[in-house]
Amino acid sequence: MQLFSNDLGVDLGTSNVRIYEKKHGIVVNEPSVVALDKNTGRILEVGAAARNMMGRTPGNVVAMHPLKDGVISDHEMTVRMLQAFFRDAAKSKRIFTPKPRVVICVPSGITEVEERTVINAAIEAGARRVYLIEEPLAAALGAGLDISGPNGHMVVNIGGGTTDVAVLTLNGVASSSSIKVAGDSFDEAIGRYVRRRHGVVIGQTTAEDIKIKIGCVMEHTDVITMTIRGRDAKSGMPKDLPLTSTEIAEVLFRPARQIAEEVLSVLENTSPELVNDISENGIVLTGGGSQLRGMDKLLSERTGILCSVADDPASCIAYGCGKSLGWISKMQEGPINIARNRIMRG
Repeated sequence: MQLFSNDLGVDLGTSNVRIYEKKHGIVVNEPSVVALDKNTGRILEVGAAARNMMGRTPGNVVAMHPLKDGVISDHEMTVRMLQAFFRDAAKSKRIFTPKPRVVICVPSGITEVEERTVINAAIEAGARRVYLIEEPLAAALGAGLDISGPNGHMVVNIGGGTTDVAVLTLNGVASSSSIKVAGDSFDEAIGRYVRRRHGVVIGQTTAEDIKIKIGCVMEHTDVITMTIRGRDAKSGMPKDLPLTSTEIAEVLFRPARQIAEEVLSVLENTSPELVNDISENGIVLTGGGSQLRGMDKLLSERTGILCSVADDPASCIAYGCGKSLGWISKMQEGPINIARNRIMRG
């Protein structure tokens, strides 16, 4: 039986978890959702199967996201979710002996307490040693940017719970910011609008479906229409409702503008030399939220700098974690970390 690498790169996202293994690329790509039987404490489903149960469970079952706004909100459920995903990564004759070393991405604004929670969760789930890397740095690596030299690059990673904005140079973060406005914020805005404007209650899954199919942050000449089904807020009966991309654009513009303002704020706190580099290199958008129609155009208009969406933006962080695996063996024992000059290990 063949022995495979012990190193894993983990994109521990609010909405999805992706795990990268050196020789096989992304081996796990699942929603970060856990379904739990509250009576027995038994995990019923993890990942896509658990996500399909959201809003459809009986009273004794709860389907939940154990992460919120980019950080762990339920430690035990996160551990059990990672245990399941580590087992999935070890399937198909992939055997990790000894326990794997793991690189996990974290938002740039994470606190030391939140860092320690991530580290402990990964160790309890079966990791031998844990290293942390900031999301923008992983995103830049995954997008194929050359950040090893003194030339400045800007990355805007729009995930599920947070948006991370960073200026990168010399394999490090020159300036950065993290805000809790991202994909989940877009979903929540759509849900609130549909109830307030049309008197129809919809779930998170439906709101996300609307965002993906007709969501945009700037009006387009081609108007897309979509019919959804929700619950009438007054009668409680099912109700069909047509929505257009034009009205959804008005809803999503506000959170998108908050992201644009944060990008401007980071640029204002960046040295003129690096800003000049960024104006020449452009701004790269990563993360699932960057695929929202018109997001790159909005940021281009607000900053005056050309913005582009990376190839496979949703997987950039996972690929970046994978590339950073090569740095582990070069690191010396002691207080050093991939992203912040601290090794975190169990």
